[in-house]
Amino acid sequence: MYLGIDLGTSAVKTVLVDDTQRVIASASRPLTIASPQPGHSEQDPAQWIDAAFATLDALKASHGQELAAVKGIGLSGQMHGATLLDAGLRPLRPCILWNDGRAAAECRVLEQRWPALRAVTGNKAMPGFTAPKLLWIATHEPDIFAATKLVLQPKAYLRLVLSGEAVEDVSDASGSLWLDAARRDWSDAALAATGLTREHMPRLVEGCAPAARLRSELARRWGMTGRPVIAGGAGDNPAGAIGIGAIQPGTAFISLGTSGALLAPTATIAANPDRAVHTFCHAIPDMWIQAGAILSAASCLAWAARLFGVTETELLAPLGSRPRAPSPVSFLPYLAGERTPHDDPAVRGMLDGLSHGTDRNAIVQAVLEGVAFALADCRDALSDAGIAIAEADVIGGGSRSSFWLSVLANVLNVPIHCFAGGETGAAFGAARLGRLAVTGEAIATVCTRPQRVETFEPDTGLTDAYAERLPAWRELYRPRH
Repeated sequence: MYLGIDLGTSAVKTVLVDDTQRVIASASRPLTIASPQPGHSEQDPAQWIDAAFATLDALKASHGQELAAVKGIGLSGQMHGATLLDAGLRPLRPCILWNDGRAAAECRVLEQRWPALRAVTGNKAMPGFTAPKLLWIATHEPDIFAATKLVLQPKAYLRLVLSGEAVEDVSDASGSLWLDAARRDWSDAALAATGLTREHMPRLVEGCAPAARLRSELARRWGMTGRPVIAGGAGDNPAGAIGIGAIQPGTAFISLGTSGALLAPTATIAANPDRAVHTFCHAIPDMWIQAGAILSAASCLAWAARLFGVTETELLAPLGSRPRAPSPVSFLPYLAGERTPHDDPAVRGMLDGLSHGTDRNAIVQAVLEGVAFALADCRDALSDAGIAIAEADVIGGGSRSSFWLSVLANVLNVPIHCFAGGETGAAFGAARLGRLAVTGEAIATVCTRPQRVETFEPDTGLTDAYAERLPAWRELYRPRH
């Protein structure tokens, strides 16, 4: 048996997977986000621990015998968060999250201090990444910065609590702007540019490698017969890639979670930082992932549901399974700023084309289309880096909507495939990494592609209609900085 724990933004999801790679059970607990000021986004790390422990307690209650047999644990997690710990390994403040936009000025400072940043990390300095947040802390909370002895990303903090070991995998580390992406090691120059050294960083491992073992007292708490190995794990999107077997060049997938991304594994780095394409190490050795990222995806649908006072399911039900034509309304999904291709933390969302005849369905459809158009921007940025997208798999909570997947197929003009259980892709991928850390099996033997349950093909009439709308949609963007 193997466990996959996904520390997301809106929830912690844990899955229990058997030796045949069947999900035996799962549990989830919600998380909340604090926004103490406009553009700020934070979480209390204690929330993560409480939620993760609650999912494991629930699995013990429902599947105690299977949980007792767990040999390996994999972790996946929201990337880029800055969790600052003191000398006693206690959090000094709430974690600053990936969708926090406060450090825009610090990005400019960082690139000036270290001109080689883009060449070494494969990324442009953006406020969501970890390193600029530390510059912001140094300026605005100098006492906190001075007391910081260790900087961890969210899942590495969870691993610290589970095992007592400060370890990070290279995929999550590559979202910090402190990693030399080609060497898969910390960059001393990057750390120095933010006033840090390797002593402030966790030990690095590959995602499929053993990283630590579960504490004895926690193994007893959950009735485990031994102390399971905890793998290096991965950031949420690289873990999702592992879950759907996207481990070779030529594959591509879309993540429709709180945020969104269009991602393509590569055997070499194909960076395009000037267009805000992200370069991450994959969760397996000698592979990388190039990604176009948008800050709001399924969270846009959640926003619309709050606006209308209904559930997301109730919002989607009247739309049916396929669009008949584009909505007359346009939506910019920049509710928390944007990354690819704009790198604009100050921009905000927009509804355009409203009239007396506009109804709820037109607005909801526009929200889904706006996210799809933003992913078309990501597709074009990847194309500029030499990566062509011929088809894409979809994971994340948004993959449950047939209507949305049909919109994506027609906006991107490629076949879109979905899997059963696609919303737990990152947790399942983490479980696979936990297995690899225990067994040492061939990666291709474990990281197979699940069976696709449905494919959404583009419709010529709709693809033409969306292609006509896309230039006008792009004209709605107006930088605010």
